[in-house]
Amino acid sequence: MNDVKMVYHTIKNESPVVFWILVSHALMFVLCLIGLAVDDRVLLGVNVWIKPLKFVISSAIYIATVAFLLPLYPYSKKKQKIINGIVAWTMLVDVIIIVLQGYRGVQSHYNVSTAFDGILFMIMGVFVGINVIFMALFIIDSIRLKLKTTKSIQWAIVLGWLVVFFGSWIGGQMISQFAHNVGVADGGAGIPVLNWSTIAGDLRVAHFFGLHGIQIIPIFAYLLFKKWQATDKQQIALVTIFGLIYAGLIGFTFYQAKQGLPFIGL
Repeated sequence: MNDVKMVYHTIKNESPVVFWILVSHALMFVLCLIGLAVDDRVLLGVNVWIKPLKFVISSAIYIATVAFLLPLYPYSKKKQKIINGIVAWTMLVDVIIIVLQGYRGVQSHYNVSTAFDGILFMIMGVFVGINVIFMALFIIDSIRLKLKTTKSIQWAIVLGWLVVFFGSWIGGQMISQFAHNVGVADGGAGIPVLNWSTIAGDLRVAHFFGLHGIQIIPIFAYLLFKKWQATDKQQIALVTIFGLIYAGLIGFTFYQAKQGLPFIGL
């Protein structure tokens, strides 16, 4: 609980704009829950509000992660403010588009059925591209700069950003084929809520684990630092092993999906 409070206060104090953008995500989260409760429309086999709900949560987690990690970098306050602002506002626009398309009952991704839908999809693509550029910046600076944290946590952040960058590349693979399933059309039977296909390959599995590497690997390093009194070399070695195992999981799920095999078959 104390760790959660630390994250909350860091974001609120360091970047009030980001904090209020996260509040707007919380409001959209409530809106999606209401939609799920009162709207029974279905798109690609699931309620139209499931996808907006997932993206609201994922976007909020990513924005909060960037806002929490930025103070660790030896950036000026101005540079931190600019990066935080661009990341938060671009992610907010993307999520608003996804919620809007859910409300309209149409696809947000791969949808070029009308000029309006195509423009929205293009905007999303441009803003995702901007965030990928920042991911590359974070990788480079996490390697070349001394962050305000332990060596093992800094190394975990490097690995986390590398994994996220690869996860974003998987997103590009989905865009290139205008679908996330492999072997069958999008939709059909899927895992509850996540809706990952249970009958064919689904690139969203590897994409999901990839995008959350920047939370999972550093959290592992942080817990290791708190619970295990060891040398920097020992902690870095364990973080490296964990990172490689995690990356291996992503690689396996990506390969599995490309073979047309479901992550979990039911």
